[in-house]
Amino acid sequence: MSSARQAGLVRQSYRRLLRRRGLVLLVLAGLILLSMLLDFALGPAGLPPATLLHILLHPHDGPVGQSVIVWQIRLPYALMAVCVGAALGLSGAEMQTILNNPLASPFTLGVSAAAAFGASLAIVLQWRIPGVPADWVVSADAFAFAVGSAFLLDLVSRLRDASTSTVVLFGIALVFTFHALVSLVQFVASEDALQDLVFWTMGSLTRANWGKLAILAGACAVILPLSFRAAWALTALRMGEERAASFGVDVRRLRVAALLRISVLSALAVSFVGTIGFVGLIAPHIARRLLGEDHRFYLPGSVLVGCLIMSLSSIAARNVLPGVVVPVGIVTALVGIPFFLAIVLRRQVAS
Repeated sequence: MSSARQAGLVRQSYRRLLRRRGLVLLVLAGLILLSMLLDFALGPAGLPPATLLHILLHPHDGPVGQSVIVWQIRLPYALMAVCVGAALGLSGAEMQTILNNPLASPFTLGVSAAAAFGASLAIVLQWRIPGVPADWVVSADAFAFAVGSAFLLDLVSRLRDASTSTVVLFGIALVFTFHALVSLVQFVASEDALQDLVFWTMGSLTRANWGKLAILAGACAVILPLSFRAAWALTALRMGEERAASFGVDVRRLRVAALLRISVLSALAVSFVGTIGFVGLIAPHIARRLLGEDHRFYLPGSVLVGCLIMSLSSIAARNVLPGVVVPVGIVTALVGIPFFLAIVLRRQVAS
């Protein structure tokens, strides 16, 4: 076989691979759209589809109660679930790449635990950032501590020129530190404040509103293109730091930029809806199995899988128990733990 014919076969195989991966992304996008429609249509109120569509198109032409359900509850909940899933899915994918650790997630940095501590200070001790409106106090405190923990981690890694394993270990130390501080705040909390704090740490989409949704959606709209622009460099990093450096990649700068993106997205998601576990851990694994290590497809795949997981979890949270909205963090944990164990066991059998 001539070299020209071999090159032609390689190009054909590569184009088929690209088409298959593009088809996978389209299928994921279609499933997300279907899941969002179900999330919007299903709920304890039991509104028929025709009524939902009429109120959606004519928000002021109907009963006030039904308009509130559609525009202030169901629609922002469904959209917030997708945005949170996108933020956590992308953060998890980049985290696993820059740390070269398949068990890494945004919460490996201690972002979630730091946010919980900030929320505990606002809920129990009434500490607030000056000038912040009362409705935003808990989210603002949680965001400030979450971002602060990420900057502390970056500062330590810069001063000590730490390896990726050291970064992970320091992140774990931050997790235990903030958990201990939250427990201390819980110890001195009143019964009402303790109940509010425990509910906050469970993670719930019931906190969603149009203001928070606009901020998170805006952050995703800005950060996602920046992550996709770094796809080639992140793919090179998966081959090893020395190989990436030989390709002209500034590994240190790449890691810092990725850490900043991860910090902002995960901190916003956690501060708005509370602790949501396993989405940032599972979504990248599913995307990797479906799309491989090429970050041009792996990053969008992680975003879409994260959206799908959160949207399906939102449906389950509002329909698993009649008349009760279960915190979505409980649903993602119950579904995520066995699903992740299945992935780990399958990887071991394959190896």
